[in-house]
Order: sequence, then structure tokens, then C-alpha cells
Amino acid sequence: MAGSLAGRHVLLGVSGGIAAYKAAELARGLIKAGATVQALLTEGAAQFVGPATFAGLTGRPAHTGVFTDAHHILHVRLAREADVAVFAPATANLLAKLAVGVADDLVTSTYACLTCPVLLAPAMHTEMWQHQATVDNVATLARRGARVVGPDDGDLAGGDVGPGRLASVDALLAAVAEALAAASGALAGRRVVVTAGPTHEPIDPVRFVGNRSSGKMGFALAVEAARRGSSVDLVTGPTSLADPPGVRVHRVETAVQMRDAVLPLAAGADAVVKAAAVADFRPASYRAQKIKKDADDASQLELVRNPDILAELGQLAGRHRAEGTGAPVLVGFAAETDLEEEHGRDKLRRKGVDLIVVNRVDAVDAGFAVDTNRALVLGADGTRMEVPLVSKAALAAVVWDAVEARLPQDETGAS
Repeated sequence: MAGSLAGRHVLLGVSGGIAAYKAAELARGLIKAGATVQALLTEGAAQFVGPATFAGLTGRPAHTGVFTDAHHILHVRLAREADVAVFAPATANLLAKLAVGVADDLVTSTYACLTCPVLLAPAMHTEMWQHQATVDNVATLARRGARVVGPDDGDLAGGDVGPGRLASVDALLAAVAEALAAASGALAGRRVVVTAGPTHEPIDPVRFVGNRSSGKMGFALAVEAARRGSSVDLVTGPTSLADPPGVRVHRVETAVQMRDAVLPLAAGADAVVKAAAVADFRPASYRAQKIKKDADDASQLELVRNPDILAELGQLAGRHRAEGTGAPVLVGFAAETDLEEEHGRDKLRRKGVDLIVVNRVDAVDAGFAVDTNRALVLGADGTRMEVPLVSKAALAAVVWDAVEARLPQDETGAS
């Protein structure tokens, strides 16, 4: 633990709940582990534990106001200094402000400037934790990349018992170390390209050929890569998902548009993960006017093949490796309804990729338009890993772990 936090700069945001006293314990634990700690307090937090307590523990002034050092624009400077930010306790009020972007004090204004990993440690009464507004706010913040630690189930203020207790100091210290390790891992500073969603191949101004992909898997991959410190370009077909924070999003509609966006981005990338469900075929011609349902020629739709983006990337990677110029780690996805391993191995060979993630899309709890997935990850090096039913966020972590293991090493042996 000490080694992982030594020399790291931790921003500690404290909001106004009775659990604020535990934030002082957390500050002490971070200092003992070798970190530098900068505490920020809301006005409510200062009603429970004074700034002098945190100043004494950390050896640094504990700031409470935006205008404490207005000349240096304090909230911007503090955000830039942080390697990781922890908000403990994070009250229902603070979570709501962060979720909607309110920046009306030093804590929320600093949060709005952060680019480092963020941990949120909720603490409140059970009724507040389970209120739909809080549930939605936490989901929003997690989707944007924040790590949510806790809350635990236990004794609460006023003699109540239930979920809402601040996570233990040990759990918070471990989460800080984990977040820092992820941000300084093999993907940190790397440039990656992810594709997501379906493509829509227009028939006329009203109709298109498409598929049921929601884009959730690709977006989860982009979020996880950004969380690990990568520079991420996400090329997505039509989806209803919001742009992930910290990710450059390129929205396209058709397979040809996706190809035109992906190939330039893939040049010089360290990894390309093709999770999009690209249409294999498109209408041979586009009708500028809506086709009427009683039209004589409406019974047949002539299709032509779309470009195979993954195969093209595989061919380019093969040439670069043969020339000794290096190539990105290339990952494909295979949506199957039967013989998934047989079809996955065939695709792995034909496309010339490093990894294929095979998933069954005919189950109600996995595949398209749900938040969970199960997969078989096959490697060109002969590796095989079965991933049981997990969240798509968890599967994204598995995929990036496999990519990290295949990234080229420098002369020191580091990835």
C-alpha cells in the first residue's frame, strides 16, 4: 500500500455529513501511506470537522472557499495538481450537484476541473441512498467514469441501521491505490480506437437496413480505456447513449462512413477494438423518395457487400509487422447464435487479429441491448478464456487486461 501511494497527490473533498469525522481518519491513513493530501471542505463539512483538523493532519491548509486564493484561481490549480480525487463522505446533496454540473462552492468547482481518476464514497441515511434521485445520480456519475466505493450496511446517525454507512478507511485506501495503479498501468498514455453500435444502411429517407446493437459494449470499452489513462477515440454508429467524458466521439451512420473514420484513426494507434456491429450488406441503390408499399418493385431489395473494416485493419497490421514498423493490438468481436467457438476461431484466423471476443446474442441476459454479457475470448497465440455472465463494464476490463498483456514492451521491459 505505502509504495503505491508514496509521492502521489490526493485531493480529498469532504461534504457535510456526520461521517466527515471519518474523512480525517482517511486523511491520516493517506499520509501514513506516503501521499500528499489536499483537503477541501464544504461549508456543511466544516460544521462537523473544522479545517484546522485537516490542516494539522496533512500539513497543508484545508480550503473552504473559492475566493481563498482568487488570484491563483484556486479550484483550477488544485484540480491540476491531483493524481486522484476522493470525495468522502459524498452526501446526497453533493452527488446531486456533481451529477448535474453545479459548481457553486470550492468542492464542486474543483470537481468540474478534474481530469484525474475520481472516487466517490457515499454516506447518508438509507432512505436518501435508496431514493430514485440518488440512484440516478450515482448511475450518471459512474457512467462518466467515477468509481463508487460503498456505502456499507451498518450503524447510521440517530441510532438507525441499514445501507448508507461510509465505507471503511481500509476499503477507501485500497480503492485509491487501485485507481492510481489503473491510471499508471500499461494503457496509460496510449492511444486507442474503439468502435461501437450498429450501422444503418439507408434504403430511402425513411427505411434502413440495421441491427439490434445498442452500443453499450463499445461505450463500456471506451469508458474503461479512458479510466486507465488512455487517449480514446470512439467511432460509433447510431445510438441513444451520451458521449462518455474524456473520450473523443466520432458519430457515423453507415459502414462506409465508419471505415472512413476508423482507418485514419487506427494509423499510429496502440490498440484498436472493433466492438461495432457493422452491417455486412447495404442496399445497392438509395431511393431519394420514400418507396410506397404498393410499388411493384418493393418485393425485392438488392444488396451489395460492405467493406470489411476488421479484415482491412488485419491486413494492414500484418504488413506493418512484416516490415518491422509495428502495428496496433487488434481486437474483434463476433456476435454468434451457434457454434460460437468454431466460428470465433475461423474469424480470428481470417481477419488476422490478435483477439476475438465471441459472444452469444440469442440469450435474454447477454448480447444486444442489455447491460450484461458472457463471452469467450480467443487469442491468436492460442489462449482461451471463458468469461461468465458479467456486466459489460466488467467484460470491458477483461478485454483491456488482455490487450495490456499484448502491448509491445520498451527496452526496459515495461509496456
